[in-house]
Amino acid sequence: MIRYGFTILTRAGQRVENVSIIAGSQGDAERRLRQMYVQCQVLACRERSIPRRFDPASMAGMIDLMGISPPTIQHHG
Repeated sequence: MIRYGFTILTRAGQRVENVSIIAGSQGDAERRLRQMYVQCQVLACRERSIPRRFDPASMAGMIDLMGISPPTIQHHG
């Protein structure tokens, strides 16, 4: 996903900066923007990638840590 930052001019003529929308494409972001700000004019659009929460390296590290100590099963009888 990508974070899009828009600077817009509302239909009333007010300038709004840094309207932030997370979307898969700029077209999707603009569609959602126009649902919130009907008849707005886009003055600028910036995009920035959002880092993933789990990258493959840290996920492999987590799996290694889980493999160090196997779960303990206790039977009560």
